[in-house]
Order: sequence, then C-alpha cells, then structure tokens
Amino acid sequence: MLRNRYDPYSLFEAVPQLRLRFEPELAEVDRLLDDEPLFGLVRADLVRRYPRTADLGRPSTPVEVVLRVLVVKHLYGWSYADTQRFVADSLVLRQFCRLGLEPVPDRTTLLRWANTLQPATLHALLDRVVELARAAKVTRGRQLRTDGTVVETDVHPPADSTLLADGVRAVSRLVGRARALLGAGAGALFRDRTRGAKRLSRAIGQATARAIARGVPRTTGAAARAPLYRRLVGVARASLGQAERVGQLLGAAPDGPAVRRLRAGLERIAPLLGRVVDQTERRALRNEAVPAAEKVCSLFEPHTAVIQRGKVRTPTAFGRKLWLDELDGGLVSRYAVLVGNPPDAPNVPASLAHHRARFGRPPDVVAADRGCHSPANEHLAAAAGVRRVCLPQPGHRTPARVAHERQRWFRRAPPRPRPTFAPRTSAGEPRVGLPTDPRRVAQAWATTSRRRRSGWSCDATDRRRHRAGPDSPGALSSAPTPGRSSPATSSRSRPSD
Repeated sequence: MLRNRYDPYSLFEAVPQLRLRFEPELAEVDRLLDDEPLFGLVRADLVRRYPRTADLGRPSTPVEVVLRVLVVKHLYGWSYADTQRFVADSLVLRQFCRLGLEPVPDRTTLLRWANTLQPATLHALLDRVVELARAAKVTRGRQLRTDGTVVETDVHPPADSTLLADGVRAVSRLVGRARALLGAGAGALFRDRTRGAKRLSRAIGQATARAIARGVPRTTGAAARAPLYRRLVGVARASLGQAERVGQLLGAAPDGPAVRRLRAGLERIAPLLGRVVDQTERRALRNEAVPAAEKVCSLFEPHTAVIQRGKVRTPTAFGRKLWLDELDGGLVSRYAVLVGNPPDAPNVPASLAHHRARFGRPPDVVAADRGCHSPANEHLAAAAGVRRVCLPQPGHRTPARVAHERQRWFRRAPPRPRPTFAPRTSAGEPRVGLPTDPRRVAQAWATTSRRRRSGWSCDATDRRRHRAGPDSPGALSSAPTPGRSSPATSSRSRPSD
C-alpha cells in the first residue's frame, strides 16, 4: 500500500539543546519540495509500480520520503549506499527527508523506486521547477546556454575477448538455473563453459600485452592471436546453441514467474552474444573495420555507445551523450539523452523551440560552443528574434568574423553547463555516479544535482543572494560551512563503502 507521508515529527523540536537547523540551501529546497504539483507528479508514477500498489500490500516507504531522499542523493552526488548511511547518521538530513525516527529506506528500495519514474515525469518536474523559479524571479529566461556532455557507462573497457567471455558466463549462469528448475541432470546441454572462455580471454589479453611490449606490428600480432579467437568464438557459439535448446525446454515447461524470468534472460542475452560473435569474426578473423554504430560495447549496458570526444586526455568514451539547456540563474530547463554520437549543431533548434514554448518568447542571448555553430543555426536564431547569438565558428575565420567574436558581449556569453557527476574510483574518489540507461541518466539531471548546477539548488542559492544583497558576507557561497550543523560534506570527505 502506497503511503504519502509519515505522521509529522520534528527532530529539531525533540532536541532543542542541539540548536539544529537547515543550511540556507536545504531550507529553500525543503520549502520548494512542499509544492503539491511536484509531489503529485512523483506519486502518479510510483502508484503505477504494481496494479494495486495504491491500496494493497504492506505499507510502503512514503512518497515524500522517496522524493526527498533522492533529492539529497543527487544534491550531494552520493551513491545509493552512501545516501542510506549518511541520512541515517544525520539528524538534519532525517528532518529534511521527513523520516523522524523511522528507518532509512534500503539502497535497493531507493533504486527500485527511482527506476519507477518515467521520462515524461522528469520533463514535467523540470518544467515545474522552471515555473517556480520564474514565480520567485530567479530566472527570466533571458539567457540560454546549450551544450552536450558525455556520461560514461560503468563498464570495463570493451574488448571482443572479454565480451565473449562475459556472454558465455551469463548464458552458463542462466542455463545452470534452468537445470535446477527443470529438474534435469548433468549433461552436455547444461555444461558450464565459463572457465574455458575465461582462460581463452585471459590468454588473448596476455598475448596482446606481450606484442605491445615487444613492438610487434599490429597485423603480425593479430595473426598470432587468430587461433585463440577461433577457439573462443567456438565456445561462444556452443553457448548460443545451449541457450537455444534450453529456451525450447523452458517454452514447453509449465508457466511460472521463474520460467518467465529465465526465458526473458536468455532472449535478452543470446542476441547480444550473437552480435559480439559476428563483430569478433569480422574484426579479429577477417580483418574488417566494424562501424562504431554497429559495435556492442557491453552485454549488461547494451545502450553504451562509442563516443569520440576529441579531447587529448580522453579521446574516446563509452557511454551516452546528454544534451542540456541552461537558463540564467543556473537552472537546467531541458535534457535529452542522444542516440549514438551525433554532431552538436542539429540540437540547437530543439533547444530554441523548447525555450520559446516555456517562456512564450525567445531568449535575448543564445550561447553554445564551436560544435554548435552553423550558418543555419545563426539564421534560425536571428529569425526567431534572438538579439545576440554567440556561436563561435570553428576552423578558419575571416577578419570580419574575428572582429565579430571579439566584441565584449560575445566574449561575455554565459559559461557552459558543467556536469555535476564525476567518475569515481574504487578507493572512494568520485566514481561513475550514474548508470547510463536513458531513463536513469535523466534522473540525476532532472531531479537535482550537486549544489550550483541544479534547478532547486541554484534556485535556493540565487534567492539567498537576492535577499542578502551582492555585498553580504556569504552571499556568493553555496557550500555548507564547516563546523556548523552542516548536514553533509562532499563525497570526497566521506568514508567509502
């Protein structure tokens, strides 16, 4: 049964001796989250988790708690496990999340509820945040900065040998579960080929490392590894045959939840493994170039794309491309998860159209980086009524163009939206903070993000600056002050799991 809220309970009043209080940002976000339309949008999605979620079953984690805990997670850039631990430890965060003395939801519970939110709801949440910001005069929609960023998938660097070994392991695991479910004995049909595939994959990796260390030409090294690849491809094809035959047995078995789960797992993993086998044969055995759009980079995050970033340190990334529109005041007004690695310029018209739809007029200033420049985009923005179009031209520029881009208003264009999630290492440094499934990518940007680059966070910060005045002490600070009743610190200062 879906609950809306816990009974009101104030931890601040229960322990007045501690003089607990919210930081200014949390206080403003707390007030904004009391908005009933925001609450209704989230509840409408959570109530559709199961057919009778609204009125049957044990009492659930309240909708208000789920919403506020997810906001805290994205506000401070924590993982689900860190969020569970830090909220449980902090009286201030407990009060913010309206938990009182109730237990904090488990990280798996938070993940399941978060995945229930739909993309349409996330877009509606952003629209509602923009409405609240306009009502509070935090933004007037005079400036629009649009840009893209890359969200890397939390996967190991893709290689054909490791992908084949992963596919064999996944099929063998499902086949083993099917044997227990079907009551079959040991036999070739249920053979576990994980060990052999892993050994061959490791041998290919070691051969590659030796060839690189010795400076062996690429063609010579590939020819030496071809026999190992043939054996590994043979193991993968045998696993595909197992998956097909076991799938037929499951189709004839009595229907049930376990049978449906196993059949769905085999139907999902077998086609992907078949594509990996095909790309391995083309690349490693026939020496063909496989287009990036046709490559499988992960069996468990199949939406992962090969993205050429054009940067010196990270020329290639594996993940998804995220497009963002940012308003004056730091509000992210729109996002789009792009397919593959498209160019930037075609995304500008959609950003202009969305801005006009939200504000009823074009922005005064449109800014983007060089990848968004095109004569068509400049003409479109000018025709739409944009007074100042700041799209730097790449490549060779005429003297007139150089003079145009050196004008003060052009150089003072709004800065690019900065990504608010950073990669994390296993030692506790920021790790990939979000999986790149299109719906889950959007959640981090659509709900809120750390401090200065989110809708609610910037709304709170800018309103505090507006009240205090530009010369007020701390008017430009949005981080918690050390030593006070700060509810949390950055993820770098917190212990890792």
